[in-house]
Amino acid sequence: MVEFDQINPPPRLLMGPGPINADPRVLRAMSAQLVGQYDPAMTAYMNETMALYRQIFETDNQWTFVVDGTSRAGIEAALVSVLEPGDKVVVPVFGRFGYLLCEIAERVGATVLPIYVEWGQVFKPEQIEAAIKEHQPKLLACVHGDTSTTMAQPMAELGEICRRYDVLFYSDVTASIAGNTFKTDAWGLDAVTGGLQKCLGGPSGSAPITLSDQFVAQIRKRHHVEAGIKDPHHKEGAGSKIRSNYFDLPMILDYWGEERLNHHTEATSMLYGARECARIVVQEGLDNVIERHQRNGDAMLAGLQGLNLKPFGDLSNKMTNVVGVYIPDSVDGEAVRQTMLLDFGIEIGTSFGPLRGKIWRIGTMGYNARKDAVLTTLASLENVLRRAGHALPAGEAVDIAMEVYDCATQS
Repeated sequence: MVEFDQINPPPRLLMGPGPINADPRVLRAMSAQLVGQYDPAMTAYMNETMALYRQIFETDNQWTFVVDGTSRAGIEAALVSVLEPGDKVVVPVFGRFGYLLCEIAERVGATVLPIYVEWGQVFKPEQIEAAIKEHQPKLLACVHGDTSTTMAQPMAELGEICRRYDVLFYSDVTASIAGNTFKTDAWGLDAVTGGLQKCLGGPSGSAPITLSDQFVAQIRKRHHVEAGIKDPHHKEGAGSKIRSNYFDLPMILDYWGEERLNHHTEATSMLYGARECARIVVQEGLDNVIERHQRNGDAMLAGLQGLNLKPFGDLSNKMTNVVGVYIPDSVDGEAVRQTMLLDFGIEIGTSFGPLRGKIWRIGTMGYNARKDAVLTTLASLENVLRRAGHALPAGEAVDIAMEVYDCATQS
């Protein structure tokens, strides 16, 4: 017989690009007792979750809910439900997760039309408009904040461009929502999907999503009801059947709608967690949460520069909640990360593709977007870098970060 001890993870301060330490209130909510999926208490929690995420997404969309699964589940649900084989989709790629959108759309059978900028940069609206004008796609699919490069794509002008050319507009906001300004309705988004494990301060496993009426009208054309639960009053859409059962958004809408038509058994504990993530943000105030991410992100950036570390990318478009810095030639980047983790209990990240081993990514997001976490990380990293032979002014990183906090308090 093979026996194991109970799960008892080592204490870690997760200061990488995500996931982060979940807010203890979220973990407590997730430990609540289960109820049946059609229990009035459960359906009430579902409705409350919808109402809370409308505030998080800054939208009036009726269809605002959660998809059971990691943030990638939300992305896949949106793309597989709206795209049919041969549909054109323009994807601005400025980091790893733009390539992910391409990957999923290709698997659906869509004609993917990527455009590219150098990692560390973002697109100008006219670059995206030119691609839309040339290709006349069904969908523009764009990551908002890509943690692989720490950049946030400006989006305020893209919705109007999409409307002008009759193009649906989708964005993945997994890494940015609740930590960076994002206005679903004001910016003209048709579909937005996210995740809990970044600025929302929860665990991975639930994907908040919001859909415009126009987007819902498109996917309803492919509406299908499973034979085992279909009644005579159920109407089938004229379009092709969506190529996924689990990620079939029209069927999931039936489940979240008034009929509560069975699709899957709701992931109750994750729903509790998703609801609590949004409740905490709404209680603090969305603008206050975004400002908190900005303040702590500014302090981290300033402190890292005080360690003689060079920031990566276009800082004018940097996400509030994660920063990239070049790894000095004089140190072993992975050895520094290991020492931070094993000696100080702090996790920082590297990146992917062309940036792997070239930059560290350090996050200040969700429950960890706080002063003590920033100062502890800077002080620990200073010690590790100094002992590794990197030249730096002793104590300056924490002092500079403290100046950022002091200025924020005075203002």
